[in-house]
Amino acid sequence: SSNTWNSWGSPRRGWNRCSVCSFHWGMLAISIRRVMDIMNMMYMNVLKHMKLKDSKAWGRAENGSPIIVFPEFPAFGELQEEEFHNVLTYLTSVPSVTASGVGFILVIDRRQDRWTAVKGTLLRIAGSFPVHLQLVLVLRPSTLFQRTLSDIFFKFNRDEFKMKVPVVMLSSVTELHAYIDRTQLPQELGGTQDYCHDTWISHRTAIEAFALMVKTTAQTLQSFGTELAETELPNDAQATSNLLATHTEKKGQMKEDLCVALGQGGRLLESINEPLQREPDYKMNQDELENLATVQRLLGQLDETETAFDDFWERHQTKLEQCLQLRHFEYYFREVRAQLDVVSERVEAFSEVGISPAHAEHILRELNSQEEKDVLDWALSLAAEGDGLIESAHYAEDSILPKCSELRAVCDEVTSFLKTKKVLLLRAMELHHCLEKASRWCEEGIYLLASQPVDRCQSQDGAEAALQELEKYLDTAAQHQITDLKSIWRDYDSILNPELREQVEKVFQKQVSMQEMFEKRRVSLKKLAAKQTRPVQPVAPRPEAIIKFPMSPPGEYHILRHMSHWSSLSDSTFPLLRHGSLSEEEENLAVLRRHVMNELLETERAYVEELLCVLQGYAAEMDNPAMAHLLPSALLNRKDVLFGNMPEIYQFHKRTFLRELETYTDVPELVGRCFLERMGDLQIYEKYCQNKPRSESLWRQCSDCAFFQECQRKLEHKLGLDSYLLKPVQRITKYQLILKELLKYSKGCEGSEDLQEALSSILGILKAVNDSMHLIAITGYEGSLTELGRLLMQGSFNVWTEHKKGHAKVKDLARFKPMQRHLFLHEKALLFCKRREENGEGYEKAPFKHFLNMSVVGITESAKGDNKKFEIWCNSREEVFIVQAATPEIKTSWLNEIRKVLTGQLKACREKESTWLVLLFFTCLFLPLSPFRNCQKSVKKGEEKKTDAVNSDPNSPSSPKYKGWNKASFSMDVPEVQDGYSSAEDPMNSDPEDEGGRKLLLVIPYGDMVQLIKEGDDGQWFVRNLGSNKDGWVAAANLLTLITEFKSSQSLCSSGTLAPSVCLSASFSSVSLSLSVCARGNCILLPK
Repeated sequence: SSNTWNSWGSPRRGWNRCSVCSFHWGMLAISIRRVMDIMNMMYMNVLKHMKLKDSKAWGRAENGSPIIVFPEFPAFGELQEEEFHNVLTYLTSVPSVTASGVGFILVIDRRQDRWTAVKGTLLRIAGSFPVHLQLVLVLRPSTLFQRTLSDIFFKFNRDEFKMKVPVVMLSSVTELHAYIDRTQLPQELGGTQDYCHDTWISHRTAIEAFALMVKTTAQTLQSFGTELAETELPNDAQATSNLLATHTEKKGQMKEDLCVALGQGGRLLESINEPLQREPDYKMNQDELENLATVQRLLGQLDETETAFDDFWERHQTKLEQCLQLRHFEYYFREVRAQLDVVSERVEAFSEVGISPAHAEHILRELNSQEEKDVLDWALSLAAEGDGLIESAHYAEDSILPKCSELRAVCDEVTSFLKTKKVLLLRAMELHHCLEKASRWCEEGIYLLASQPVDRCQSQDGAEAALQELEKYLDTAAQHQITDLKSIWRDYDSILNPELREQVEKVFQKQVSMQEMFEKRRVSLKKLAAKQTRPVQPVAPRPEAIIKFPMSPPGEYHILRHMSHWSSLSDSTFPLLRHGSLSEEEENLAVLRRHVMNELLETERAYVEELLCVLQGYAAEMDNPAMAHLLPSALLNRKDVLFGNMPEIYQFHKRTFLRELETYTDVPELVGRCFLERMGDLQIYEKYCQNKPRSESLWRQCSDCAFFQECQRKLEHKLGLDSYLLKPVQRITKYQLILKELLKYSKGCEGSEDLQEALSSILGILKAVNDSMHLIAITGYEGSLTELGRLLMQGSFNVWTEHKKGHAKVKDLARFKPMQRHLFLHEKALLFCKRREENGEGYEKAPFKHFLNMSVVGITESAKGDNKKFEIWCNSREEVFIVQAATPEIKTSWLNEIRKVLTGQLKACREKESTWLVLLFFTCLFLPLSPFRNCQKSVKKGEEKKTDAVNSDPNSPSSPKYKGWNKASFSMDVPEVQDGYSSAEDPMNSDPEDEGGRKLLLVIPYGDMVQLIKEGDDGQWFVRNLGSNKDGWVAAANLLTLITEFKSSQSLCSSGTLAPSVCLSASFSSVSLSLSVCARGNCILLPK
């Protein structure tokens, strides 16, 4: 209504809903509250009643008082009091506040009614009219009787109306015109105003609907503004961003509601102005003017509301955006601060002096890389960004300013610390170079002494040349030596820690010792170079006159032998030279040992630094959120696959192994003890090497990704990560080379045995690593590989197979084409696998094909005349594998290893026997057709003939042909006699048979082992006693009788069969007989 919206401009004092709201927003809130108090939905119902009851609000009196007309309405008395009160309230609320303040004039038309109706109307108006009344005009009933009654009763009942304004009874419309101008009255009352009640109702309905929309919109804006004002700012960037997006979306909806309301007000305004648009000369009545003013005021209020809301939203949006900027700033501040802490820790961890020039240069490069890292630029850039926020009047200036100051302070601190460290490192490098130059000069001098051959001193010219060489070298001392320790202490006081001070003292002492050695050598050479008069002494040219020192070293004997001609040289020279030669030789070896030890320590330190560089520059960066966008999906959660147990290796070398190695700096010959003590820890390399194929496969998939390229760029590495992942493998193999060198220069020294043992252990680790990498390739074996015992050997071979069915041998169909097999020799079994094939998992695989238990295995050394082939068979040669090695050497190594396995099984079988009796009986056997006359003579001649036969030419034509066991087989190894075996392909020794046709008999002591050489045609066996290395004939029948009488058997060739390898076993009267098949034939052990 008009009076309601006229009051919107009056703000309520003391109202303060939100500190961030503007004055206009306060005006909006006050208006909303007043609208909520006055406006309600009853107006729509009132307008409906007014339409039915034809209640009217007319024009204005001359003094501007609003006029309300109550036309004839017979059912007026039936109106409910509430309805009547609502109509009066609404009609009085339509005029402006100014007009309402003058007072209303009521016109009551009761010309067709009775006095009672007039009285009832006046009484109800007196009791319900809500505002000030100026005048009440009543058109009394027109009939004479009712008019008379009205005059009489009105005079007597005036006090009952309780009105403080005059009530005028009018008899006609003409009298009404005396109070109100006709232009302000409708035609029913004699006026001239063209009034359409439906139009008035339509306009009022539209205005009230628009007012209601404005009120609803204002309420929604107030609620949204309160929500925005009471919202707490989030503590993280994501929540702040989400909140800003939500509020922006709601703000858009509010703007849409405002636009809808403004559109409706605009259309209503056009409807009110429609008569003017049709007739420009049209003059609006007072009601139309009031309606027009009301709509214009509502539209003005909406405009003010929108402006106030836009201002408030702009401030709220600015605050949220600043909050988002603050949260981003705080997040990056934490990130940069953490990175600066890491840089500070790394810089503090760097030594200020280093342990060598190379180490100091490495630290200096690391410092330069730290100085050039993006983190410092990032920190300064973030501080500048914070300054920009402060300059833009950010609300959190008190929080941003300290952080910017902190970033600059830390950057300045790190930069200053880096500069200080670099200055100290440069000084340290200078001192290290001086020490290195002095140490190198000493070592080169010692090498010079060691390289001067003693035979050069046998002549005066040679001694003079050696002396000049020494003096020339000594002339360079001033350029290389440390001349004054006090100046060193003074000039380098800022970097001298106990370790570096000790290093300086050692180098200085080394100089002193070296100069003493030079002085001794120079004195000796001067004596040798001095020209002396040699007395003439006639001496017979006898060779025996040459002085010999059989116990002296060759070098010493050589020089003394030539010096014996220097008769003019005093005898005191010889002890000097002797002592000098020994001390120089020892010193030379000591220098070489120190050189190798220095190499070990330098490479160990470099190795530790490289591991650290890889772990920090690559592995740690995989967890860095700033690098996450460069990390390919194939590397996610696969850091353990790529780097294996490299962190464990680094920790062991950094914390333990390197420190322990450094304790042996002065006693390199004892460093083998360190390796032996840490041999168990070095087993960690086996795990790394087993993982290496998977690591290489992963690297091949991702080697070209931007992540590795960025890491390599930051580290300034010329080589890729794969080169550094190979370092542990190279390192474990490097140790055995260093130990070999140390052992070479430590013969006879204390600790040489430890060095030898350490070398063997390292080689064992390398073999175990290699074997374990091959074992992981085996696939398809259902059992457990650990149950097969330790892996002894593995390798690839060509394999043919033969199967025995009855008395016939049946070869595989593809007998001419060998199978490619990879053999794995364990302590308890031999596995045949297919030749390994490359697959996509990064390592090769060897599918399992065949299994042989070593307890039933026998071997034959050669096959088909090929020196690279041998046979592996089982079950009395029912199944034979012909194996061809790549070289004869590989074949020999495999045969030796298999012998060891079989011999070990034989020894294990022997230990299970409860008792062993020594059989010391073997008779001299005579042939039935023997030409020998008696046993003793035959034996004697046989012994002599045996000697001749053994020493005779093995290619002698007298060597008889033999049959049986033409290919030697074996299943067990006898290492003591292995070298004495002869191959089946090699020519046999000559048959010890004299020209007379007699055969030499062999007497064998009880308990000796004999080797079957060949089988004779007359029931004789030609054997060799492996104890005395003598050959002879024995009766096969008697030997077999002795063997076959045994009841229990103990297989010595794993098969339990006799032929063809003569694996004989039996027991006789608690006596066990064992037969061992040796490398080059069949050996019979006469047991205990």
